[in-house]
Amino acid sequence: MTDQHEHSSEQHHSDLLSGPKILPRRVRPDMTVTELIDEQFQAYNGARLNEAARVFAERMLNPELDVTVGLTMAGALTPAGLGGCVLTLMEYGFVDFIVSTGANLYHDMHHALAMSLHRGDFRLDDVKLQEEGVIRIYDILFEDKVLLDTDAFVRESLRSLPNRPISTSELHYHLGQQLLKIGVKPEYSVLAQAAAWNVPIYTSSPGDSSIGMNVARNALEGSLLTLDPLADVNETTAIVHHSTRNGVIILGGGSPKNFYLQTQPQLWEVLGIQKGGHDYFVQITADAPHWGGLSGATPSEAVSWGKIKPDQLNDTVVVYGDSTIALPLLTAYAVSKAQPRPRRELYARRQEMLDELKEAYETGKQARP
Repeated sequence: MTDQHEHSSEQHHSDLLSGPKILPRRVRPDMTVTELIDEQFQAYNGARLNEAARVFAERMLNPELDVTVGLTMAGALTPAGLGGCVLTLMEYGFVDFIVSTGANLYHDMHHALAMSLHRGDFRLDDVKLQEEGVIRIYDILFEDKVLLDTDAFVRESLRSLPNRPISTSELHYHLGQQLLKIGVKPEYSVLAQAAAWNVPIYTSSPGDSSIGMNVARNALEGSLLTLDPLADVNETTAIVHHSTRNGVIILGGGSPKNFYLQTQPQLWEVLGIQKGGHDYFVQITADAPHWGGLSGATPSEAVSWGKIKPDQLNDTVVVYGDSTIALPLLTAYAVSKAQPRPRRELYARRQEMLDELKEAYETGKQARP
């Protein structure tokens, strides 16, 4: 009995201690980003970023697994220049559709229109800034004229849209097309390049940004153009339903996070189509789960809602950190380790996927008592 117990104990210890050894490896001059992450990020949130980078590059971008990758964006990322990472991911075919706050898309347009945003100091006097017509986003500074001129561009672009309700993907595609036509530097804009590459972009709260505010102004002038969030629900659900496997990179959390994840409950809970949950989940957040807020909600909690497949929890990672640090590292790792993928151009295929979803829903209705 003792020998058997000792053998079992040794086997148990062997399983527990089967992970790679942690070693104090030296940092070398001219190390690549992939070498830094693979060799130095061994524990705590460094290890979580290592794990997230490998899940993204080795699983989500594995061509044999055929994963449709969504990106959700909350927080003021494009004013900080993080749009460059998103542009890279779209260019390589590593992001197939996006759910973003409207603010990120509004501020993204500044870059295409050659409006200047500058590095500044978060300790400046905000009363003085207001007196001098300077806007501050923490340590980012720009003239208030940037807002007024971007508003004017948005309003002019709205004139050539149909006078009816549209999805936010249609709005963003149209704005991107306008930037491609008249923008000074459209290659700097996520909206412009998403339109060029047919990457659909959605905003879960379209009234919560200057883009929505300008659509609201149009309504006061008698326009019937409105943004239809229900169309967005159906389009994003259709994308997920159409996909073989689904994965997401979540920056921050907030409403965009839930809008992506709710596509699975929409399938099984509302439409009666048993899809089964998302496959891959990587989140970068500064929020902890114990406050009960959405941005801190874990992949494990999402399993209880049918948002994440229970047997896929090993392919979910939460990095507790700052997206301005983690996203450039994650992007550099992915483009160094994974081969570019053919872009899926999902915007051009929306009707096809909606038809598939409607057919599955109607078939399911007939099968139910």
